[in-house]
Amino acid sequence: MSDAPVAVVGPGAIGGLMAALMQRAGHDVTVVARERTAAHIAEHGLDVVSDLFGSWHAPLAASTTVPPGARVLVAVKSDGVAAAADLLRAADPVEVIALLNGVEHMVPLRAAAPGAAVFGATIAGQTRRTPAEGPGPATVTHSFDLLTVVVPDAAADLGLTAALRDTGAVLQTGGTEAEVLWKKLRFLAALSLLTSTWKTGIADALDRDPALTAGLLDEIAAVASAEGVPSTGADLRGLLAGMPPLTVGSLEADLSAGRPGELDAIGGAILRAGARRGIVMPVLTATVDKLAASVGR
Repeated sequence: MSDAPVAVVGPGAIGGLMAALMQRAGHDVTVVARERTAAHIAEHGLDVVSDLFGSWHAPLAASTTVPPGARVLVAVKSDGVAAAADLLRAADPVEVIALLNGVEHMVPLRAAAPGAAVFGATIAGQTRRTPAEGPGPATVTHSFDLLTVVVPDAAADLGLTAALRDTGAVLQTGGTEAEVLWKKLRFLAALSLLTSTWKTGIADALDRDPALTAGLLDEIAAVASAEGVPSTGADLRGLLAGMPPLTVGSLEADLSAGRPGELDAIGGAILRAGARRGIVMPVLTATVDKLAASVGR
């Protein structure tokens, strides 16, 4: 299994960075993307500029399909989950690790690869990628010195986990899959919904409407607690207050551009989980509804 090729589905900012890092560490890596993107990367590769790892050119192989029997890193956005599941279904992979925000993506991905070890994981790091178009390679930029991957304890011994560890990123194990995913989702939802509501950095957003902030954080914490990650609104506020003051969630840029982004995968997923648990969430419901209504205005 350790000799199986690595496929990275979704060579965007995170996927492109991890693909380039794994290739630089000596792994056989193919990125998997739509035809136009795959053709561009196959011809031009990717340039990487990282504050932590330096700068280099990654001459990556690229395809529109996953190699049979591969170890697969899924790094798409929420709107790419269905297509990623189709790719897995056709490839019979041996291992799958999904680096997506939210929790609901694991059901279709796991169903698409019933013979594989399939796990959800999280990643923290500030990255962006220029469009894969034009006469030269797209550039993946990784800022600051943070790149941390957290996998469930049960995924610690996977060959793909070893490949991720080889990248030089900090790799941690963090309990069950649900614990890993909910620990990030509770924080990401609080950050994204507050900064998107006020279109400002987290320090300002926390204090704009104290009652809204308290209600939102308490409701998110209640759902996370019910899902196995004990939390309080005060816990979340402390985490957010420790962020650089101008930090905003990536959701804000999508909503400001008239795109729904991952609003449903983040806020919607928490609302659905809370409803299953019988948790009343008036502030979270109103916040998500208001942001959804703003799309396209």
